[in-house]
Amino acid sequence: MDIYTYLLYTDTEDAVFEWDSRKDAENRIKHGVSFRFSQYAFCDAKRVIVEDLRHGGRETRFFCFGRIGEDVLTVRFTLRMNAIRIFGAGYWRKGKAIYEKENQIH
Repeated sequence: MDIYTYLLYTDTEDAVFEWDSRKDAENRIKHGVSFRFSQYAFCDAKRVIVEDLRHGGRETRFFCFGRIGEDVLTVRFTLRMNAIRIFGAGYWRKGKAIYEKENQIH
């Protein structure tokens, strides 16, 4: 997997989440997932957090792959100050495949 590097990210109990309301509305229309709902992916004890190595911008970006109910949600985010800033979320096959591989689900 050439675009990802794995990170240890464990403390989400006291995490602060934020997002742009316009991007949230766009994401709900495009992918059917609100950023408020996508926070639950971080509650999965088996979640997988990886750095997006394709992104060459000024801040480091990440993906969180976490199970919510029967599906695995991919959440795109960055860390700003003391907050997890969400800027994208959806149910994508690649995210589910990474989650299942890392958790050895066949």
